[in-house]
Amino acid sequence: MNTGMLWFDNDPKTALDQKVEEAANYFRKKYGQAPDLCLVHPSMLAEAQYQTGQVTVRPWRTVTPGHLWIGVDEKLPVGAD
Repeated sequence: MNTGMLWFDNDPKTALDQKVEEAANYFRKKYGQAPDLCLVHPSMLAEAQYQTGQVTVRPWRTVTPGHLWIGVDEKLPVGAD
């Protein structure tokens, strides 16, 4: 992730989908582009990866519980692999 933002929300009453949506809306306003990746602590996910709106949510063990690291996924140009 080249462009990312750390978002904190440890309210247990708020669903992860809603947390991601709020963080994505703030990211759009602040950076002028839509995020497409959100990394969270594995304990915050019931499955390995899922999609919420346009944002893919994946576990990343270095992200502290209650935090979301949201931003734009690094994509290689076509033929760069």
